[in-house]
Amino acid sequence: MLRCLLRYWHTTLLGLIITLLVLNSASYANEETNQETAPLGLETDVMVPDFVLRGAENDDIDDSEEVPTMAQAPAIPLEPPPLKNISLMLDWYLSPQHAALIVAKERGLYAAQGLEVDIQSPADPSIAIKLLTAGEVDLALTRQPLLHLHAHEGAPITRIATLIETSLTAVVVMGPETLQTEKNLAGLHYGYTTREGLNLSIPRLVPRSVQQIDDYSPPQNLNFDPARALREGQADAVADGFFHYLPRQLATEGIATHLVRFDALDIPRHDGLVVLANSDSLARRADTWSRFVIALEEASHWIIENPTAAWELLVTSHPVLDNDINAAAWDDIIRRMALAPAALDSRRYTAFEAYLLQKGQIDATLPLSRLAVDPHTL
Repeated sequence: MLRCLLRYWHTTLLGLIITLLVLNSASYANEETNQETAPLGLETDVMVPDFVLRGAENDDIDDSEEVPTMAQAPAIPLEPPPLKNISLMLDWYLSPQHAALIVAKERGLYAAQGLEVDIQSPADPSIAIKLLTAGEVDLALTRQPLLHLHAHEGAPITRIATLIETSLTAVVVMGPETLQTEKNLAGLHYGYTTREGLNLSIPRLVPRSVQQIDDYSPPQNLNFDPARALREGQADAVADGFFHYLPRQLATEGIATHLVRFDALDIPRHDGLVVLANSDSLARRADTWSRFVIALEEASHWIIENPTAAWELLVTSHPVLDNDINAAAWDDIIRRMALAPAALDSRRYTAFEAYLLQKGQIDATLPLSRLAVDPHTL
């Protein structure tokens, strides 16, 4: 029997070990069950795991540099949208009559409307409308009579704003003022600088009967240099001279002149300086022209309220304007400025069309919308 036990001792030992393990596991399970179901009290010992304590200790560490809770630097500012570039061709050299254009640029009024306006002076005043028609510039300046004459020849041009509400030109006659008669005026030798003088003034000054006599001297194109022509005796009068500048310029040389206003020739009142746009793109660019005119209006009102500061701004930004002739003309030019550049006097434009038709300058009248618009209503 002892021999059998020794033969199977290892099997018996394995069974004994398994039995002890089972009994130990049951005892441990009962102990855990009693711990989970026992109610907790103030005196109960609670075992806190080490990982919880480590987390609490780490809470005292300032990790704001590693995980920022707010921006440490100001946000990158948003760039404004790019300005829309516009090119504008003047009617002639820069002068105080262009004050609203200059002030709007210098005071940032164009930029406030999202525009950048490039103001250009033409080498030859006759090309401004040609460049506008060809699309080489976006805007051009002219006088209302020239707008009518060029539009009737098919030029795609339309007035979108008025800078000066009255005529800036008149007949400038050599010599001191005397009692003028139609006969005296008809006997003069006239020069002109634009078609305003050739087509409008001279036919009112020189009757057709006088133009048909043998010794009649036809009007002479003065090529935009009337002062030299009068000084050198090439003409007795200029049919369309700028009355703010030409008489004063000649007076500095000791040459006396006097004026014959267009009213005396029964030429209808008209805008002295207007802004033209290409009518082919008028509707498509209506918003741009509206914003451009808003800037002009703000500039005009600022000039009226601050005439001295406006003059200082003009001569500071453009020293070429700083002379006695321009300074003497400044107050009168301010009185003629349009305070609502976009506003359209429809009667004035239709009346001028009727006048041209009556005088045989045109064969039929054009509709108002072809000649002039208020860009805010497009």
